[in-house]
Amino acid sequence: MGDDSEWMKLPIDQKCEHKIWKARLNGYEEALKLFQRIQDEKSPEWGKYLGLIKKFVTDSNAVAQLKGLEAALAYIENAHLAGKTTGEVVSGVVGKVFNQPKARAKELGADICLVYIEIEKAEVVQDELIKGLDNKNPKVVVACVETLRKALCEFGSKIITLKPVVKLLPKLFESREKAVRDEAKLLAVEIYRWIRDALRPPLQSINSVQLKELEEEWVKLPTAAPKQTRFLRSQQDLKAKFEQQHAAGGDEEDGDNEEETVVQVDPYELLEAVEILSKLPKDFYEKIEAKKWQERKEALEAVEALTKNPKLENGDYGDLVRALKKVVGKDANVMLVSMAAKCLAGLAAGLRKKFGTYAGQVVPTFLEKFKEKKPQVVQALQEAIDAVFLTTTLQNISEDVLAVMDNKNPSIKQQASLFLARSFRHCTLSTLPKSVLKPFCAAFLKQVNDSAPEVRDAAFEALGTAMKVVGEKAVNPFLADIDKLKLEKIKECADKVELVGGKKVGSAGGEKKEKPAAKAPPPVEVLAKPSGPPKKAPPAKAAGPMKKGKPASAPSGKSKKTQDTKEVVETELSLEVCEEKAAAVLPATCMQLLDSGNWKERLASMEEFQRAVEQMDKSEMPCQSLVKMLAKKPGWKETNFQVMQMKLHIVGLIAQKGSFSKTSALVVLDGLVDKIGDVKCGSNAKEALTAIGESCSLPWTAEQVVSMAFAQKNPKNQAETLNWLANAMKEFGFAGINVKAFISNVKTALGATNPAVRTSAITLLGVMFLYMGAPLRMFFEDEKPALLSQIDAEFEKMQGQSPPAPFRGAKKAGGDEEGEKAEEEEVDGGAGDIMDLLPRTDIGDKITLDMVSKIGDKNWKIRKEGLDEVTAVISEAKFIQANIGDLPLALRGRLNDSNKILVQQTLGILQQIATAMGPALKQHIKNLGIPIITVLGDSKSNVRAAALTTLNAWVEQTGMKEWLEGEDLSEELKKENPFLRQEVLGWLAEKLPTLRTVPTDLMLCVPPLYTCLEDRSGDVRKKAQDALPTFMMHLSYEKMNKATVKLKPASKDQVVGMLEKARAMMPAKPAAPAKAAASKPASSASSSKPASAPARNQTPCEDYSEPEPKPDTKKTKPAGPVAKKRASMELKVKGDKDNTSKQNRLSRGMPSNQQGVVGKKPPVKAVAKDEEDRSGPIFILIPNGKEQRIKEEKALKILKWNFVTPRDEYVEQLKTQMSTCLAKWLQDELFHFDFQRHVKAIGAMIEHMEAESEAVISCLDLVLKWFTLRFFDTNTSVLMKALEFLKLLFIMLSRKNYQLNDNEAASFIPYLILKVGESKDVVRKDVRAILTMLCKVYAASKVFPFLMEGTKSKNSKQRSECLEELGCLIENFGMNVCQPTPAKSLKEIGVHIGDRDTTVRNAALNTVVAAYNTCGDQVFKLIGNLSEKEMSMLEERIKRSAKKTPAAKQERTQREHPTNPNATFLRKPAQEEVPNKLNQARAQNAHLEHSAPSIPKEFQLDLDVFENNHTCASDIPDLVQHKLDEVLEPVMIPERKMRTVSPHFDDIHNSTASTINFVISQVASGDINTSIQALAQIDEVLRQADKAEAMSGHIDQFLIATFMQLRLIYNTHMADDRLDKKDIFKLYSCIIGNMLSLFSMESLAREASMGVLKDLMHGLITLMLDSRVEDIEDGPQLIRSVNLLVVRVLEKSDQTNILSALLVLLQDSLTSTAGSPMFSELVMKCLWRMIRFLPQTINSINLDRILLDVHNFMKVFPKEKLKQLKSDVPHRTLKTLLHTLCRLTGAKILDHMSMIENRNESELEAHLRRVVKHSANLSGLKSDKSTEKSALRSDDKVIKAKVSDILSEIFKKIGSKENTKEGLTELYEYKQKYSDADLEPFLRNTSQFFQSYVERGLRMIESEREGKSRIQSSTIIPQHSTDSYLPSSSSVSINSNGEDLNAAAYYERLKILRQRRGLENSAPEEDRPTLNSLRPSVASSTDMLHSKLSQLKESREHFQQEQSHSHSPTRSSSPASNLDDLKKRLERIKSNRQ
Repeated sequence: MGDDSEWMKLPIDQKCEHKIWKARLNGYEEALKLFQRIQDEKSPEWGKYLGLIKKFVTDSNAVAQLKGLEAALAYIENAHLAGKTTGEVVSGVVGKVFNQPKARAKELGADICLVYIEIEKAEVVQDELIKGLDNKNPKVVVACVETLRKALCEFGSKIITLKPVVKLLPKLFESREKAVRDEAKLLAVEIYRWIRDALRPPLQSINSVQLKELEEEWVKLPTAAPKQTRFLRSQQDLKAKFEQQHAAGGDEEDGDNEEETVVQVDPYELLEAVEILSKLPKDFYEKIEAKKWQERKEALEAVEALTKNPKLENGDYGDLVRALKKVVGKDANVMLVSMAAKCLAGLAAGLRKKFGTYAGQVVPTFLEKFKEKKPQVVQALQEAIDAVFLTTTLQNISEDVLAVMDNKNPSIKQQASLFLARSFRHCTLSTLPKSVLKPFCAAFLKQVNDSAPEVRDAAFEALGTAMKVVGEKAVNPFLADIDKLKLEKIKECADKVELVGGKKVGSAGGEKKEKPAAKAPPPVEVLAKPSGPPKKAPPAKAAGPMKKGKPASAPSGKSKKTQDTKEVVETELSLEVCEEKAAAVLPATCMQLLDSGNWKERLASMEEFQRAVEQMDKSEMPCQSLVKMLAKKPGWKETNFQVMQMKLHIVGLIAQKGSFSKTSALVVLDGLVDKIGDVKCGSNAKEALTAIGESCSLPWTAEQVVSMAFAQKNPKNQAETLNWLANAMKEFGFAGINVKAFISNVKTALGATNPAVRTSAITLLGVMFLYMGAPLRMFFEDEKPALLSQIDAEFEKMQGQSPPAPFRGAKKAGGDEEGEKAEEEEVDGGAGDIMDLLPRTDIGDKITLDMVSKIGDKNWKIRKEGLDEVTAVISEAKFIQANIGDLPLALRGRLNDSNKILVQQTLGILQQIATAMGPALKQHIKNLGIPIITVLGDSKSNVRAAALTTLNAWVEQTGMKEWLEGEDLSEELKKENPFLRQEVLGWLAEKLPTLRTVPTDLMLCVPPLYTCLEDRSGDVRKKAQDALPTFMMHLSYEKMNKATVKLKPASKDQVVGMLEKARAMMPAKPAAPAKAAASKPASSASSSKPASAPARNQTPCEDYSEPEPKPDTKKTKPAGPVAKKRASMELKVKGDKDNTSKQNRLSRGMPSNQQGVVGKKPPVKAVAKDEEDRSGPIFILIPNGKEQRIKEEKALKILKWNFVTPRDEYVEQLKTQMSTCLAKWLQDELFHFDFQRHVKAIGAMIEHMEAESEAVISCLDLVLKWFTLRFFDTNTSVLMKALEFLKLLFIMLSRKNYQLNDNEAASFIPYLILKVGESKDVVRKDVRAILTMLCKVYAASKVFPFLMEGTKSKNSKQRSECLEELGCLIENFGMNVCQPTPAKSLKEIGVHIGDRDTTVRNAALNTVVAAYNTCGDQVFKLIGNLSEKEMSMLEERIKRSAKKTPAAKQERTQREHPTNPNATFLRKPAQEEVPNKLNQARAQNAHLEHSAPSIPKEFQLDLDVFENNHTCASDIPDLVQHKLDEVLEPVMIPERKMRTVSPHFDDIHNSTASTINFVISQVASGDINTSIQALAQIDEVLRQADKAEAMSGHIDQFLIATFMQLRLIYNTHMADDRLDKKDIFKLYSCIIGNMLSLFSMESLAREASMGVLKDLMHGLITLMLDSRVEDIEDGPQLIRSVNLLVVRVLEKSDQTNILSALLVLLQDSLTSTAGSPMFSELVMKCLWRMIRFLPQTINSINLDRILLDVHNFMKVFPKEKLKQLKSDVPHRTLKTLLHTLCRLTGAKILDHMSMIENRNESELEAHLRRVVKHSANLSGLKSDKSTEKSALRSDDKVIKAKVSDILSEIFKKIGSKENTKEGLTELYEYKQKYSDADLEPFLRNTSQFFQSYVERGLRMIESEREGKSRIQSSTIIPQHSTDSYLPSSSSVSINSNGEDLNAAAYYERLKILRQRRGLENSAPEEDRPTLNSLRPSVASSTDMLHSKLSQLKESREHFQQEQSHSHSPTRSSSPASNLDDLKKRLERIKSNRQ
């Protein structure tokens, strides 16, 4: 028990892992209890066991395992995390539980699997179980099969995917183990229960005995459909319904519905596809053409055998189909015809939708062949055409079928109708729209009256089937003219029909099962039938309820409809009957006086007539009789206008009040038209016509009236008729108007001689244009130009107007019915599809065989000729019918032509066909459209672009639905062609968001889409990511997530992540055009906009396509006639994509529950409500909100706003931050996915900006961040609006004197700069304007670095614009905007002078010129080395600009400087002729004196004395360096009173070390005053030389205290707002003053140890980079002092220690990620400075220690790692250090590696060996000139030995093309040095030409040099003294307020004086520390050497040979060499500036 007690104390999870099984058992038991106890499924407790559950189920101890299984089951049932364990646990169950002997273990294992399925992990479980079927242990296999069976039984075939299971069944039946076979049998029975006969084909291969046993079992199964009995967690609603039904004993009807959803498995899906094309006999195509029928039969038999495979692999079956089609169409042997038909049927059944491409080719052939009488042929053809129908759609073949409907041969007509009847049975409401049904019904109606009884019967059957599919109501309008008997027969047929999809007028019926059995060929029927209907059922179901807007009206509607129908076809009554009927209702006197001769009697009679009509009841009014009485003599020839007026008025009354039929209307119309032009009666006639229009429908009335008017000759009548019609259209709406009927009359009118008629016609066209839009113009293309321009002008007037709401229309009792009918007319009438009305030419016969063969010719020229002919045919026809003969195949071949020009021409033709053919194009999608998509994979971008244009032209005509159906698109995406993929995905991403629904086949594109997400091509990946949300909006996240199961685990994780992101960006589906708005016609913009949007997306069948021009307004029931009118109006904007998208967006914006609500107005209310909310402020002021955000960002609590493209997390963060600062509605608009909302939001922000400026500023950082997001949008309108806002914003900010903080700037400016590179000028212009304004609210010097960063962009426009902007900054603000230093900036700008892009080059040159205009020749020093070409470009540009520069420039510079106290440059005039630079400096000085306080007298130099005394001796004493420093040092040492605090310290020599220790300890005090006092005491000691020694031994201690104090100030004091910044400044001054004193004494400075120096340097550099110091008054001055101190430390400390400290500091700064890049940059600058000192200090350095430090550095940063750093400077720094050391010590350096352990492994040693070896080689080839000079003085013999080497090297250069000039210069210099050198031996063997060339070259150089040196040589005196070391110019102190300029000027003069006296400026400008960007850079004496650019260029060449060598300490005394030397120094200065 001892052991037990130990583990008993452990926590549960540890017990579960214990090695003692009892402990585990106990752990499992406790875990089980725990799991049952935890209530919260998301409790953190579950997480502890996540990794243990697998161990629970795979425990090695059987007893423990049982308990573990129970615990695991409890965990999976209750834990929210359980799904994560599915894979490992189920594989554990399969491997370790199913093989256990205990039944309980297996049972628990199976339960675990089922629970996992319940928690939505079915796929994973199923995969693991299927893997288990391969296990060698039969027990495991049996258990897996049993678990699969249980899962299927309980969850059903929807959740358990049957395809993989069915595939494995045959294998299980072959198992040697009986148990496995038995279990397989039970599984097969279970599967059969769910999918019935679909299981038969896959099991055909198993043993016949087993099959027989299965058949017996299958027969025993109940016929009722099985039901799911166990539900997933997401199906709890179904579960509740199921339990409810169970309790109620099950509901029959529901059962039916359930069954419909269950029987979904398509056996076709369970089969493996077979590839047959390769198996065709080799000689098949020869045999099929053979003359002997037996050979043809053999060929067909071979094919027939192959096509019996139920599923075929996709491929190019074009040739095979053509061959078979030819047999069917042409072969005389009927047996072969049947065989070929069977083969085609087999192909269609095996390929399914993939055969759709060929359907159009074979259907016409089958239909023609139905003329055959032989039953076996007819049956074969029927089966074939039925199979083909299932692969395509009715629309695609409708043209072909309609073409044979009036064939002379009755058999063809009969079979065509029967085929349609059979086809209709497969259709649903959505796949049989009215637009398709209408032409068929018209054809059937002709056949109903056919002489052949079989044709009549077939037509009845077809009409009956159609009636059954779409419902009586939908078919009745087409059957208006059919008599009652025939109608009854149609209805009788309808009742007999059994639909395949089980649809009965849109509702389910259960006749599915017996149908397949009845059909003869099982493969076709059984396999194909289920695939159609189940796919198509859902849309139909959806359409059903939506369509029935008012169900209550259905029953009454029917009776009224029939009664109406009788009324409409009222029989004409004879005059006698009419008189009789009229007499019964009219007074006798009235009847008698009707034809009286006296007009007054006639008038009285009319009055009585009118009274009678007014009092009559509608039911008893005999309309026809009354109007016939009115028409009785004199009738319409009435001469008295009063009687006539009355008569016309009565006609109107009768039409309004009675049941007025078309028969009655025909009696009066002629008379009315006759009077319509009458001046007095015209208005009455028009009223009567309008009334008739209301009772008999306007379309019919109008057609009659117009034809009657144009049958007359009276122009007045014609004009007025057209005017009436134009007005009536506005009143009635355009519904049902037969445009075609009017067009010819309108054309007549347009050609009339009477201008009134022409004007009326044009007005009418204008009204029609309102409804029809642009297509209307197509009818008048061929009119005269003058007329056409009038029409265009009228259309222009109407452009943008929306048609008025109709207020007249059918107002009969059956209101609903009428409304419905009117809508039907609208759908079918002219307006519905204007394109159908255009007169189309049949060009089938023009596409000759000759033309087709030309297109396929081998010679490209002939192919082109063929294509040209096609173009001509189509152009001539203008509008064509769908029949284009064999053209599709021929053109298809040309789409993959090797000649790209022909491909483009073909695409052009296809585009032309699209426009010419219109919507009928649909039938060519499969055979011509899909090949266009293939062209998108072409490697040439112009071909791809053409293909895309063509594709879009096609889609415009056909809609998207057909393109997405079938597998064609997914097959294209599977091709591994990056171009194809990116184009197709881009196209889909554009099109899918515009669709409301898509075919289910889109799902097939998902697997290839996932493949594209991981494509090698970045473009493909990006396009795939962009397409994800658009796929998801249609397919749902769940479906797409489910599809990831088949991916590899690594891919899956990646894809699922992308799906999550896409889910957030998923666009909403475009809503149905909002009919709700129509009930309130144009109440507000919100309702009128949707209303005028296209009505395209309306039919169920058209749902797929945005550009579909056939609206089915029935989809959402309108609220009366207004809505109908509105719907017809929508046609106007048919082609306008923007409107569609606008409409989509508008509707997306609405809450889903409001979209398309029938007949109500919630959307309008919602808008009004929003308006109320939107009053009040939109920006909310939150005090200190911005500061808080900045703190959080600094503390890294939130993401720093820094990205290449904005990721979701940034957007989310911004959304959260903005939620508190903005009004809720504005927040929603700003983060809406629709760009229109953004525009609106920005508009609102602009309005509120001024009023709420305070609040805007308080959240300015967020507002700017939001605008950076908009910079990444592609929508120009948003961008322009954004820029407009920003311009106004910055104007407001500068008015308020607000300054951006760095945080705001850093998160906005870089993104604004991205937009400078925008391709649109208008955008660039705005961005530049904003950048200009930006400088008013943010320091220009801070904007500068952002622009510099912008110049590194890959976008050349951006580079050039940034450079231009930099130029402007320099021009406006002087050189001090250049950050970090002018030199660095100009070097970076100079790089762009060599850019490939001209604009960038020009911009760079302009910027440098701007700098030149600011600071003159100094630019050349700052810009560094440029190539010769670049330099000449720059020179040229400067010369040009000098000419243009106005004199005013000079004045400006003088004005500018005083305002710019910190300016670091003296402006120089561009003119180079100014003789004396000194005078110039003085002149400048004079200008500046008023602004700069003068230097105290005692420190001024009496310059005049020096300047005028040229003969002064050259032995000027060395200047004492430290004195100069002290003099100019600006350190502010605290006042005396502070020193007197501790008087006893004056006796420092008596004090002990302890006193010093005490004082030093106070230096680090937290109290500022204490620290200052302590420093003052130490300062006093240090300033007295005799006392300073007392500090010896305390230096490290003092320095440590000092940098601790620095750290304290940096971290604590500076952040403390309560402290006075002046105190801090005082403390800093004391510290720096002390340090300067300390580091003036070399003996004390050398005591500082390496570690302390490292920390000190760290503190000083940190201080220099502290931006807060600059904000203190006199801060810049302090930084300059620190700068000086750093230089001092570098010079005076122990050189080994300081070098070592810098190396370690650099290593630390590069390693730490938090450090600023500027820090390491400054450390490296210090190192460079040290390297420069090395020649002087090398002897005092301990090389062993330095090399050890370098070695350690290289260990941390090997060469490769160094190169990976962002900057290459560290790498260069290290290389330079090592090169310098090697150069100075040579090979000896290798002896100084003693401190490095295992040297051989050191990267350093290898590097040094390389360098030593290289420099040895180099010195052999080229001697360094400056060392050479000194060597010549000492050892002449050595030189002579080397002479020949040197000269031969020089002559080699002269001989080479590239280095000629360099060689000549070297030779000249060589001759100057050794005038006695003999060149003869080298010239002897050369040609005369070469010798004279060399002489000429030397002469030219000589004359050049003389010209230059003449100026200076007189003033240059040989130098005797050694170099005196002058401290660098950095020691010059710079006071504030512009005094720096004076100092600089004096310094400049001093240097020039030194130059005159022959003194070396040994620390020229390059030696000043480049640390401080604010150092004045003044012209040095070298400017006087070279005033011309050409001379600069030459001397650069010398310098290139010298860069790697040290500078010579001695000088030759000759004036020439002195000049030379100066030249070299000039070059060195330049290079070092780099």
